[in-house]
Amino acid sequence: MEEMLKALADPRRQQILRLVWNAEHAAGEVAAQFEISRPAVSKHLRVLREAGLIAERRNGTQRLYRARRQSLEDVRRFVESFWDDGLAAVKRASEADARARRNLPR
Repeated sequence: MEEMLKALADPRRQQILRLVWNAEHAAGEVAAQFEISRPAVSKHLRVLREAGLIAERRNGTQRLYRARRQSLEDVRRFVESFWDDGLAAVKRASEADARARRNLPR
């Protein structure tokens, strides 16, 4: 999970992940979408692949990339666990405040 979150922390990698979310793309196609060097794109693709966020498939001399959606689902559940805890804390605080207000003398 830590490697996934580290990989997702970079805005460029987020853009790459969005690009390969709905369709498989060759490394050259990915590189053509960004104003950075091919080696930089290759590094971003490697980080995403090693984190388990994208899959790589060879087709002849091409390397094709696509998102591993299940990995993102795992990240979503992880983040939501914090969100749910936070919402529960807000609810408890709100209910305690409402009880305290009902008990105030008028």
